[in-house]
Amino acid sequence: MSNQKYLIDDAPLNKFHLRITALTFGSNFSDGYALGIIGMALSLIGPQMKLGAIWEGLIGSSALIGLFFGSLFLGGLSDRIGRQKIYLANFLIIGVASALQFFVNDPWTLFILRLLIGIALGGDYAVGSTLLAEFAPRKYRGLLLSSLNVLWTVGYVVSNIVGYYLQKSGPESWRWMLMSAAIPAFILLILRIGTPESPLWLIKMGRVEEARAIVRKYIGPNAIMDETIKSHSEKAFRMVDLFSKQLWKRTTFGSLFYVCQVVPYFAIYTFLPTILSKMGFEETFSVDMQLNLFLLAGAIVGVWCTEKLTRRGFTIYTFIILTVSLFLLSVLPKDSHTIAIIIFATFTFVMSAASNLTLIYPAELFPTEVRGSGVGVTTAVSRIGSAIGTFLLPVSVSSWGMGPSLIAMSVVLLIGTIVSIAWAPETKYLSMSDVNKPELETGTSPTIDSALSGKRNLS
Repeated sequence: MSNQKYLIDDAPLNKFHLRITALTFGSNFSDGYALGIIGMALSLIGPQMKLGAIWEGLIGSSALIGLFFGSLFLGGLSDRIGRQKIYLANFLIIGVASALQFFVNDPWTLFILRLLIGIALGGDYAVGSTLLAEFAPRKYRGLLLSSLNVLWTVGYVVSNIVGYYLQKSGPESWRWMLMSAAIPAFILLILRIGTPESPLWLIKMGRVEEARAIVRKYIGPNAIMDETIKSHSEKAFRMVDLFSKQLWKRTTFGSLFYVCQVVPYFAIYTFLPTILSKMGFEETFSVDMQLNLFLLAGAIVGVWCTEKLTRRGFTIYTFIILTVSLFLLSVLPKDSHTIAIIIFATFTFVMSAASNLTLIYPAELFPTEVRGSGVGVTTAVSRIGSAIGTFLLPVSVSSWGMGPSLIAMSVVLLIGTIVSIAWAPETKYLSMSDVNKPELETGTSPTIDSALSGKRNLS
């Protein structure tokens, strides 16, 4: 019994799985913290640097713009040079750029530094979730990946609390707010030293013995890989293959589903204090904190939902709820505070729960050869969309008002609903090696039965 072999997809959860998950948490915490703290800091930076709506939009969206380039190029690079090198380097960039924010005196320098932070975070989104998905057992993959969103929310909430108390120390406190992001970045950089390379990637590169050694050391002495996938490594995959006959629908769905979810998320929560003020709330911080609690609760409940619900069903129904609730919020009279809070809390809770899918679906859509590129492209599209939305929101609110701006966001969610109904595949039951199999390459989704047939023990 002790010599029974098992595939890494069917391995028992061990300390290494938890460690790689915890290390990947860092990018999500840092992303949530970086995007949350800029919203607090801008309330002080704006008057001090005399920023207009355009500059506020640019600085508010700068990290998101960087996320686009980082996800797109570093995700593709990880398919060529490996996951581990980029996984380690990202937080060196984040730590240095975050610390340098303390010394900026003009909007251009701040914009460039936050662009660099976004590039590194984007690379980590593409590489971190890919690396974790390729190590995680199938049974726990959804749980581990979706739990990353909880840490994003924790980072966002912590940034709001830090920003609220630091801003009381004076007009220059925004420097300490922004620089504080360097602390978790440097801690994570140190902890990530020694992270192994993905064995699936090594097999694709023909480095089979290295892959076997990593699996034995970190997964277990009786763990093995499905090495039949190495027969596909003879073909050189390029990013353009994501739009081939076999994969274009998955690439398009992954990109549109992701962008339609995060455009309203980042736009609304980057400028949440401003939105609440425009809606007629006088004490915005207390309402902000209440909504932050719903964000955190939604993220936690979302982990449970990813385990109990199908990927397709969870995606479609949350899009429907989000579309309806945001539209209702946009047409409410300004003095309907109680109803507004209830609807906003519902929207916040469901949005946070649904965001767990953005960390699971992309990694499950693509074969190993282009998984880093695929996750990178879908993340890049989502971030450039959210950057545009975040940039345009203050401009839109100042030009047309809050109601029409929120209606525009609800239209984005409606598009996400339609795309998901039309194209969302069911990937919950797939192993990472199943995604490489020929049925995906024929343009048809593997069935649940074929996916479950991969759950076999080899003696």
